[in-house]
Amino acid sequence: GSIGAVAVSEWDPNVIYVGTGEKTVRGNVSPGDGMWKSVDAGDSWRRVGLEDSQHISRIRIHPKNPDLAYAAVMGHLFGPNEQRGVFRTRDGGVTWEKVLFVDREVGAVDLVMDPTNPRILYASFWRIKRTPYSLESGGPGSGLYKSVDGGDTWVELSQNEGLPKGTLGIIGLAVSPSNNKNVYALIEAEDGGLFRSQDGGKRWQKTSDDRNLRQRAWYYTRVYADPLDDESVYVTNVDFHFSKDGGKTFAVIGTPHTDNHDLWIDPADPKRMIQANDGGANISYNGGLTWSTQSNQPTVQFYRVSTDNDFPYRLLGGQQDNSAVRIRSQSFRGDAITTRDWEPTAGGESGHIVAKPDNPNIVVGGSYGGLLRLVDHDTGESRSIDVWPDNPMGYGAKDLRYRFQWNYPILFSQHDPDSLYVAANVLFKSTNLGQSWTQLSPDLTRNDKSKMGKSGGPITKDDTSVEYYGTIFAIAESSHEAGVLWAGSDDGRIHLTRNAGETWDDVTPAALPEWSMVNSIDVDPFNPGGVYLAATRYKLDDFSPYLFYTSNWGRSWKRIHGDIPKAHFTRVLRADPQTAGLLYAGTERGVYFSRDNGRSWSSLQLDLPIVPITDMQVKGDDLVVATQGRGYWILDDLPVLRQQAEGVNGDEPQLYIPGKSYRLLAGGRDKDVSKAGTNPYEGVSFFYQLPADLQDEQSLSLSVYAPGEEAPLWTWTGKTEDESEEPAVEGEVDTAVLGTKAGLHRHVWNLEHPGMERFDNLILWADMKAGPKAVPGVYRAVLQQDTFQKEVRFEVLADPRSQATPENYAEQFAFVVQSRDLLTRTHREIKRIRALRSQLDSLLERLKSEPEDPITAKLNELNALLTEVEEALYQTKNESRQDPLNFPIRLNNKLVSLMRTVAQDDLGPTEQAWKVKAELSAAIERQLAKLDSVWSEQVPALNDAVRAQGVDMISLEKLASED
Repeated sequence: GSIGAVAVSEWDPNVIYVGTGEKTVRGNVSPGDGMWKSVDAGDSWRRVGLEDSQHISRIRIHPKNPDLAYAAVMGHLFGPNEQRGVFRTRDGGVTWEKVLFVDREVGAVDLVMDPTNPRILYASFWRIKRTPYSLESGGPGSGLYKSVDGGDTWVELSQNEGLPKGTLGIIGLAVSPSNNKNVYALIEAEDGGLFRSQDGGKRWQKTSDDRNLRQRAWYYTRVYADPLDDESVYVTNVDFHFSKDGGKTFAVIGTPHTDNHDLWIDPADPKRMIQANDGGANISYNGGLTWSTQSNQPTVQFYRVSTDNDFPYRLLGGQQDNSAVRIRSQSFRGDAITTRDWEPTAGGESGHIVAKPDNPNIVVGGSYGGLLRLVDHDTGESRSIDVWPDNPMGYGAKDLRYRFQWNYPILFSQHDPDSLYVAANVLFKSTNLGQSWTQLSPDLTRNDKSKMGKSGGPITKDDTSVEYYGTIFAIAESSHEAGVLWAGSDDGRIHLTRNAGETWDDVTPAALPEWSMVNSIDVDPFNPGGVYLAATRYKLDDFSPYLFYTSNWGRSWKRIHGDIPKAHFTRVLRADPQTAGLLYAGTERGVYFSRDNGRSWSSLQLDLPIVPITDMQVKGDDLVVATQGRGYWILDDLPVLRQQAEGVNGDEPQLYIPGKSYRLLAGGRDKDVSKAGTNPYEGVSFFYQLPADLQDEQSLSLSVYAPGEEAPLWTWTGKTEDESEEPAVEGEVDTAVLGTKAGLHRHVWNLEHPGMERFDNLILWADMKAGPKAVPGVYRAVLQQDTFQKEVRFEVLADPRSQATPENYAEQFAFVVQSRDLLTRTHREIKRIRALRSQLDSLLERLKSEPEDPITAKLNELNALLTEVEEALYQTKNESRQDPLNFPIRLNNKLVSLMRTVAQDDLGPTEQAWKVKAELSAAIERQLAKLDSVWSEQVPALNDAVRAQGVDMISLEKLASED
């Protein structure tokens, strides 16, 4: 999920190289796993080496040979390693050779290939290192290099005339395609700035020392030469800068978002460019005057997730370099989760955000600098409630009274919704929504001042609180007992209080390595003394998972990482609140679950992208995850896992009890959700499991029964031979047939009863194809396969937002069913009319009678009656969807429209709706009554009349079959 570099071959655009691991190395940086390659324009990928590189920042491909490529490898961020420097492949990634290396702590950060001569390469090297408490940008080994023989040999340019002396940091490079002697270098140094060489790097001149171009150098430092004008140059930083005088003066080009990191310029048309920033990617065709949208890119990076108690519940969290948001887990009204279901809320980009348990519209959110805000969404009021409102920006941690980290914990009490907890290096509590705070604990960290100095350097300091150390990083309140609180620190300490903070015990696991970051704590729902914790040490270059469990208030701990892969370090561990021993772990590479309290683990990835999981919550029947780069995701239908954890017989089919199913006021599931979040399936999701592929697919059936009914509402069967393969569980669901392959299947009932019977080419205005919605109540489902049968009962619940009573539901159901059944009778009669008319026309042709002939006259008279009745019941002139706007609708359409109107809400039909229904029903019945004599008297009489002439009679049996 973490990409640092992308390159597309000019010679063969089907060839793409991708280097993994971020270049913008924030404190929560995500490492990669090497180089990947596609030879089919991205349809498929394979890994092609450099597995231990962790951070690849640039790739360059020979313009006429896609097998010859170069990579700038930064290497490990948190420790030394050998796989760093400039690498070259001559065989398309089969093998790589290290062609330029400084040492185990210095890597290559930028790499430029001369656009006019691919044998000429420039590379910059950077000593960059992070620890849990510091950032170091620059130092010995940082420098600038050049090769003129395709990387075989290199010459260092760092000491050349005009370049800054002393310690160097990160360096960005560019060569002008219009003049390959023109080279730009953006250099972090005490006397740094933008430098230009006009002789291929031999001599340099500083053109600008504007700090706007080089602020927070480690995070930015990229420079780009215009393809056609060697005097034009671009620099990306907080703003997007452009110079047309060789870098002497710069103007700012507006972009959709600040914090700009990368740029591509069309070699043939410099006004066409792609620019990337902390908001996403955007395209311009006019040199940056206007840009494309960024709202079509699901690239949000969330630090945490919490949920509120509204319906549908919301997810709350801070987006990296964007707004704090709360988002509905399901669209309030629509068919997809769109921006109508999102809104800004309390807090900032980095912090925890929580809603008051008894009032979801009171939200408290944090961010760096100790920021703490309260928003009342009912009134729109916002208030600052910082625990200690003394802005720490630019200071080291040891200079502060209280150490509030970038991502400090915030928690409302489960036992007292007016109690709010916030953690720095000590724990605070407020009972008046932040008007005042009480300190509940001493310092619960190691409090090692040697790890609390200023961050950054040796050139540029960078204190944003990301590196503040010795802080409480996770807190949890017991769900069993008020006053029981757990706290875990980022320097590896666990503390417990059982008396609301009067005393604290250090219960740190002996097996937890020193200086581990405790990222999550979760109380065992089934054991008051049980706690689960997840810790990380990736900031110490240790990527192992660290998961622990105590059953006895921390007196002893057991490590429970089981068989989670070694490199998949863990940030979060949650226990299922309904099934003992069922656990969910969020790792750097995805989600795992355990059915045996952590002894063994299995992947729960399904269709979730391979992406770092930063936080998780179990909310009812859902598992909610926050990701670093792909937004929020929800896994529905946890009851399946819960029932599997309790044990199932794998040798026979299995039908699982569905989870909570709601009859919603409105909503649906739009299949085209490329620009929106996906709603859950509407209705009841049935999960069933088959032990083996079925040979006789029709032997499988699933039936649903309404309360108290013996006949099924619906029965679905297995697919037939000419039907396509059934979809997988994680794909779209076929509502017509059942999957019959071995494994787990989902089949969705949308809560609709069968609709009215229809006839061919029926066109109605305000049509309603479905029947009435299921009323709330207890239903049952039966899965049958040959002699095996499994019955489960499940409940359809009313929408909690609905004001409808059981009587309302019953009245609405009766109204719609009565209307549907009358419409079915009507449409059957219309089909019989059309079948009879066809026979009458055929009979007239066979009789070849004169118009005055008595039989012919009777046939014409009957035809006229049929036409009169049909046209009263249905607008026969309709041939296209909007023809009813031209030809007035008839009785069946009026009743369908009324039925649809009444079915759209839960409150039941109005008095006037009943009156209109009565009028329409009576009018329809009058027309249908006219047909009674047709079937019982007129058709038999006609048969008697034509029998004597030896002509085939009208087939009453055929007409009856139209029923």
